[in-house]
Amino acid sequence: MKIRTGIGYDVHQLKEGLPLWLGGIQVPHTKGLVGHSDADVLIHAICDALLGAAALGDIGQHFPDTDPAYKGIDSKVLLKNVCRLLGEKGYTIGNVDAILCMQKPKVASYIPVMRQTLAETMGISLDDISVKATTTEHLGFEGREEGISAIANVLITKR
Repeated sequence: MKIRTGIGYDVHQLKEGLPLWLGGIQVPHTKGLVGHSDADVLIHAICDALLGAAALGDIGQHFPDTDPAYKGIDSKVLLKNVCRLLGEKGYTIGNVDAILCMQKPKVASYIPVMRQTLAETMGISLDDISVKATTTEHLGFEGREEGISAIANVLITKR
């Protein structure tokens, strides 16, 4: 069996009046993330980690922000497509470990629903996905509430 790992990172700017999508769910907040799609920074980091692990490039290559087909798209659709690509190459997802870096809002109570949504979207067990959140203690763009970043680490295996 072949085992591979991948790391993904994404960041999006926060702006007043937009919906905040994280981990496939809408989180109540006065600000949302700016992007061509729904700007779900967590899903985008997971997509990049999975694509990188399988040496399939990155999210921008597969779903360019210059393509109107992806304008406002639900990032869960992108994640499903990434999982399909991995399956076509013979890979299975072993686990996903991800971190949201943000000052506000506090999302601990939303993490169980995020995990469930992500597990269902990827077709993996709930036990195979971890989502954590941390603040930056008011440091940097996350700490100033100008944006949110996410990091994901994945393990995939080849049949």
